[in-house]
Amino acid sequence: MNPESDIREKPYSCEVCGSCFKQKQNLVIHIRTHTGEKPYSCKLCGCSFTQKQNLCSHMRTHTGEKPHSCEVCGFSFILKQNLLNHIRTHTGEKPYSCEVCGSCFLQKQNLVRHMRTHTGEKPNSCKVCSSSFTTKQNLIIHMRKHTGEKQFSCEICDCSFASKHYLIIHRLTHTGEKPHSCDVCGSSFKQKQHLVIHMRTHTGDKPYSCKICGSSFTQKHNLANHMLTHTGEKPHSCEVCGFSFKQKQHLVSHMRTHTGEKPYTCEVCGSSFTTKQNLVIHMRKHTGEKPYTCEVCGTSFSSKQYLIIHMRNHTGEKPYTCEVCGSSFSSKQYLIIHMRNHTGEKPYSCEVCGSFFKMKKHLVVHIQTHKC
Repeated sequence: MNPESDIREKPYSCEVCGSCFKQKQNLVIHIRTHTGEKPYSCKLCGCSFTQKQNLCSHMRTHTGEKPHSCEVCGFSFILKQNLLNHIRTHTGEKPYSCEVCGSCFLQKQNLVRHMRTHTGEKPNSCKVCSSSFTTKQNLIIHMRKHTGEKQFSCEICDCSFASKHYLIIHRLTHTGEKPHSCDVCGSSFKQKQHLVIHMRTHTGDKPYSCKICGSSFTQKHNLANHMLTHTGEKPHSCEVCGFSFKQKQHLVSHMRTHTGEKPYTCEVCGSSFTTKQNLVIHMRKHTGEKPYTCEVCGTSFSSKQYLIIHMRNHTGEKPYTCEVCGSSFSSKQYLIIHMRNHTGEKPYSCEVCGSFFKMKKHLVVHIQTHKC
């Protein structure tokens, strides 16, 4: 465009930033973004605004007036712009496109937030701990961690949450509703994000990659856990015995070895387990399921760990070595049993005669001698 033509069309320019406007009134309003002036105040709550129109819209939050209604579903809105955005949920229109990845959005503001995932920009910073966020709303929710504020309460169980979003998700635990379904296998999920992650099991998509070794992961937190294998960091420590763990969940499971807690119970035989995964593996004894198959000899196993140990029979690998005599073993459990030859430990005792045994299977055989 010709600069002279542009000056004629927008003759009013800001002396601070150079922005140009067609009308003098628009320049006056713009100048307030630099001066911070907000001349229009609400007499009910004291909020101030740069424009009279914004004050009028704000007053409707007090009166409850929603003059803009959707002709399709009847929903009403305080602002006409909010109605226009809502209409797009019916038409499917997403007029704002990302030039980087092609994602489309209903609102320009959503596109602005999305662009920060590409630029890495996090303009909203916490003054308490310096954490940064892409949106002001996420910062507000974060600040409640410092203040302890939980203003969203569940009507059923009185649990409270820092954001309305967390409350909505929590309510599903009462209703059992799982509104997000997989089109491929039919699995359902409470949260849309969980469905997104699940879909990667079908597509094979692993968007989070390790810059050190190239390993890829379906979830960001899995990558974070993986990075600890490079740093050797184990930030979660047991206060009882001092053992350290890479993941907090591993520490939680470990603590049950001290408390004796076994919260996961088999409905078939009543056996209890410290972790849900151990219960899943145990259930396969009842169902006969063996989903992990050796590609060398065709033997199948109920858990991936059993398959890994078995594969060492083919590779000859024995990664667990006795520090006393140098003997090596294919699994940690075999090394533990072997160490009892050196320590003399016999942890399995017969309740009938008091005899002790190094291995549980030896005790089981012994007990049969009392039944004869």
